[in-house]
Amino acid sequence: MPTLSPRIQTIVTGDDDGWGVQGRAQAMAREGREIILLTMGDHDFPTAKPIREACAAALATGRTGYGSIHGIAPLRKNIARRGTAVHGVEIDPDLVVVSMGGQAALFAAAFAALDPGDEAIVIEPYYATYEQTIRAAGGLPVTVTTSADRHFQPDPDTLRAAITPRTRMILCNSPNNPSGVVYTRETLEGIAALCIEHDLWLVSDEVYHSQVYDGAHLSPASLPGMRERTFIVDSMSKSHAMTGWRSGWLICPNARAAAGVMDLFLTSAYGVAPFIQLAMRAALAGGKGPEYEIAEKYRFRRDRAVETLAASTRLTVLAPEAAMYVLIDLRAIAPDAERFAYALLEETGVAVMPGDSFGASTTGHIRISLTAPEEKLVEACTLIAGFADNWSET
Repeated sequence: MPTLSPRIQTIVTGDDDGWGVQGRAQAMAREGREIILLTMGDHDFPTAKPIREACAAALATGRTGYGSIHGIAPLRKNIARRGTAVHGVEIDPDLVVVSMGGQAALFAAAFAALDPGDEAIVIEPYYATYEQTIRAAGGLPVTVTTSADRHFQPDPDTLRAAITPRTRMILCNSPNNPSGVVYTRETLEGIAALCIEHDLWLVSDEVYHSQVYDGAHLSPASLPGMRERTFIVDSMSKSHAMTGWRSGWLICPNARAAAGVMDLFLTSAYGVAPFIQLAMRAALAGGKGPEYEIAEKYRFRRDRAVETLAASTRLTVLAPEAAMYVLIDLRAIAPDAERFAYALLEETGVAVMPGDSFGASTTGHIRISLTAPEEKLVEACTLIAGFADNWSET
């Protein structure tokens, strides 16, 4: 009997990466229990009607053949125009490669930057698939912790200490999931200086740039010496409520990198469906309107959630500067956040993500998604606050 490759068997490690709480919540819901699911960053409202209509029109006119591996030119031009404004650097449409969501763009960037056995530094806390993506590309993830007491801003000295002769890449995410932190200019300049000094690639996941509530988004690609060494990951999943559409892209640092990414997609996805690309084009043609409306919805929900959680005398809440999540610090009352999360689910029907899912830096935290209608979100936060105030480890 042939054996599976060690590579594919070691993409995901560990028995439970935090999604066990969601699995249990879904099972409870199937059994008839009322559940408020605050685990995933998946919107509770549909994609805007004009975008859906553009897709329907493309289907009606037979745009069902193969999609362009590069991405159709009008869409790439719209992405480049938007990216120039958002990321603060001139974006050449030829350096944009349309992908099946931000996840495919992230994998392509890691595949382009790493040879088998190369190390990639991952800054905590991080999106749950980062380590797996690097391993899937043949690399070795090296995690660097941050501290809630420093507002999860990476320390350049700690990053420097993690660099070895095998390091080829740093992966950062600002605005950050799960913390909602926006990296400061000082933080990003420190990361940029290390990339230049050690000749490293930077993969910058900026998918939450449209959801910044306090301060402003700064792309590290806009810093001196960084455009030619930065891969920018972006998508419409969060900004336009298009999670299921798998509508993303990678902005490459040069033409050779873009050609390599297209070669990778040639042997895998073979391009995003044309009816989806035309829907993406229609979404971007709407300007900042749809993005602004979604961001304002989550800004309102953030304020309501933080206000409601503040009723607890025992919780410490990190009010997010960006994104669609709130991180709650339980370290003073429940160092085992996973145990707390399962108990919360069983007693109240509220499902949250244990912080360990996002790296050791958020051990003793839970993350809630703001992806429930306002009245349900407030109800859930009220239940969390009350449960925390009565929680005992014994």
